Formats: sequence, structure tokens, C-alpha cells
Amino acid sequence: MKASKMKSLRAAGWKAGTAAEFLGLSEAEAALVGLKLALVAAVRATRQKRGLSQIDLARRLRSSQSRVAKIEAGDASVSLDLIVRALLAAGASRKDVQKAFVAIE
Repeated sequence: MKASKMKSLRAAGWKAGTAAEFLGLSEAEAALVGLKLALVAAVRATRQKRGLSQIDLARRLRSSQSRVAKIEAGDASVSLDLIVRALLAAGASRKDVQKAFVAIE
């Protein structure tokens, strides 16, 4: 958000903070959310870079297209294990997976 917008909102009595503060997440919980989001973004980017559809990736995972959609949406029911397996199935190298782990904000 732009600083000027933030300033005007605060002047109007609004409070601003991070999503982690709003949700009351610990540092560990916020790190886990950041990790999942980075990996999910890497799955989508790798799939698209390789020209794969969600159906193609689902076949590689022996899963369904709707499950791949949940992976890419960062659904809470999706485990880190499945996200990493999807990333590898999409064609990512180990180095690509490492980059995704480093991409955490």
C-alpha cells in the first residue's frame, strides 16, 4: 500500500498491520505460511513454464485436476509433502525447489 494511502487511513482512525499480526500468528506459524505460499507459487510458475495444464500435472501426480487447483490455491488441506511432490512432478529440479525455499519473504 502506498505511504500516502496508509497515512490517510491512520488519520481516519484505522489501524494497519501485517496479516500475521491480524491473525495472531507466531513467528513459526507466519514462516510456515510464507513457505507454503512460496512453494505454491513455484508449482504454478513451473507448471506454466513447462506448458502443462492442471490436468497434465494431475496425471503426473496420479491425482485429480481439482487437487492440483487446491495445491495452487494454497488450500490449508494440502500438505507440504504434496506441494513439493507437485513441484517436482511439474519438472522442477532440486535446485528449483531450494530456490523456492529461499524465496520466503
